[in-house]
Amino acid sequence: MNELQLLPRPRHTNWARSTFTDASAMPDHEQGYSLTIVDGDVTMMARTDVGRFYARQTLDQLRQLTDGKLPDVQIRDWPDFANRGVMLDISRDKVPTMETLYDLIDMLATWKINQFQLYTEHTFAYEGHEAAWKNASPMTAAQIRDLDAYCQARFIDLVPNQNSFGHLRRWLVLDEYKHLAEAPDGCETIWGWFDEPFTLDPTAPGSLELLRDWYDQLLPNFSSAYFNVGFDETVDLGKDRSKALADEIGVGRLYLNFLHKVHAEVSARGRTMQFWGDIIINHPELVPELPKDAIAMEWGYEANHPFDEHGALFAQSGIPYYVCAGTSSWNSIAGRTKNALANLLNAAENGLKHGAIGFLNTDWGDNGHWQPLPASYIPYVYGAAVSWCLDSNREIDVAQAASQWAFADPSGTMGAIAYEMGAVSDHIEIAEFTFNNAALFVFAETYTWTGKLVKDMLDKIPPARLAAQLKAAHDAAEQLEQRIDTVTMARPDADLIKQEYRWAAVMLRHLALRGLWRLEEVAPDVLEAQAADLLTEYKAVWHGRNRPGGYTDSVARMEKMMAAYHKPQAKS
Repeated sequence: MNELQLLPRPRHTNWARSTFTDASAMPDHEQGYSLTIVDGDVTMMARTDVGRFYARQTLDQLRQLTDGKLPDVQIRDWPDFANRGVMLDISRDKVPTMETLYDLIDMLATWKINQFQLYTEHTFAYEGHEAAWKNASPMTAAQIRDLDAYCQARFIDLVPNQNSFGHLRRWLVLDEYKHLAEAPDGCETIWGWFDEPFTLDPTAPGSLELLRDWYDQLLPNFSSAYFNVGFDETVDLGKDRSKALADEIGVGRLYLNFLHKVHAEVSARGRTMQFWGDIIINHPELVPELPKDAIAMEWGYEANHPFDEHGALFAQSGIPYYVCAGTSSWNSIAGRTKNALANLLNAAENGLKHGAIGFLNTDWGDNGHWQPLPASYIPYVYGAAVSWCLDSNREIDVAQAASQWAFADPSGTMGAIAYEMGAVSDHIEIAEFTFNNAALFVFAETYTWTGKLVKDMLDKIPPARLAAQLKAAHDAAEQLEQRIDTVTMARPDADLIKQEYRWAAVMLRHLALRGLWRLEEVAPDVLEAQAADLLTEYKAVWHGRNRPGGYTDSVARMEKMMAAYHKPQAKS
């Protein structure tokens, strides 16, 4: 018979010539299973409960695909990566409601995802540290315990995640913690001048004491054996309070020494430490000195990230590691479809090549977390597919798969809209403006660096050509917006998804018009007229899935962007 289109589409034998009638037919893998259907009779075999759970997911997919008329089929199935995860950023303004998290866990479980992380900086309700999280609507200990139990019931490991070195601005700007900052008044970094603290001072005794307090409060709420301590992008390390020591021993050694101290704290609490690998990879001579039971999380979010080179170094050094690609939905509004799929494929191919023990699909919220959650469904689907079985799913029709299994629209319409919405920015031609963001998003000018990118774009692309590209992007978004009303989804949040994608389409159009405004081809009145509706709709879609904390910070970026349209007399 013809191959079945499943997600993830499992390995299979030529079932016209094979039969499985005993346990020896089962894969020798803890998560493996066999599934046989003959004349409507179903036989499922697995060595473990998780294998049986995955067999049931595949059977349910078959029933949906065939309207319950099960075909004769024989499947032997097991994963390429034993650990297949998704990480959701809850520290860039958006903290999802519990209902949102439960719904997401349910969906991921049907795709055989077995790890989930909530990226945390300041959004856990640590007792005695209320100043850091009071306006963030944080996760509480009780909520984490409830979510952990929910995940366990679906064979998903909820891995604790607390950044413990860099990315601690929300803490270090406060008077209570500023004395622990590496650069309390800011400093020059590879990203330009920082006017606020960012990284802990590893030489301050209080830094480790703070981490101990966090870990003692956070970790007992999780059943996982793992703990992701972050440690990425410590861009101001060795620039101020630890400069003398960094000058003496080197900034790489300074970083590694603190990593060993934190590793000891994590090990003392019975966990295996995960840490982001971006800093240590810049000091390859130190990689062999990493703790051999710590897991390096090798991350990179562009299609051409050197997963091959970096994976080879970790593997040769005897360091277990994950490949960590991303959804590419942050800094985009509606995603960067082509980059996301190429990035995820690159991670899977090279992770398998060098023996990575896990695959983590990361979903960030940089610059206000403007993108709605469904903008990540296309890459969620593809990441689940290629981490389960790369060979079967490398060239899967991901738009159709996402439509079927994420949007509950078997017609394929919603998946196609989501896929194409993530390609609207591709009308802008120059790749140098799309590192870690979609080309249209740079016109939001939410930060100094995006403002510089706009200037560079205006300088490097002939005005007439850039105007034509912006008009094409605007028209593509408008056409997609018109198609949304034709969609039918069998999901309880179908109306919210449509609302989210309508807002995304209008926002993409707005950003294209901003580009034309910068070219002096559109009057500011046109943008100002659209701005109020965009802000009203943004509030509605935000509160459809997320807690109130963080909304004020997120929308303030949008309001700042839109303030540029105001006529002088309207500023008051």
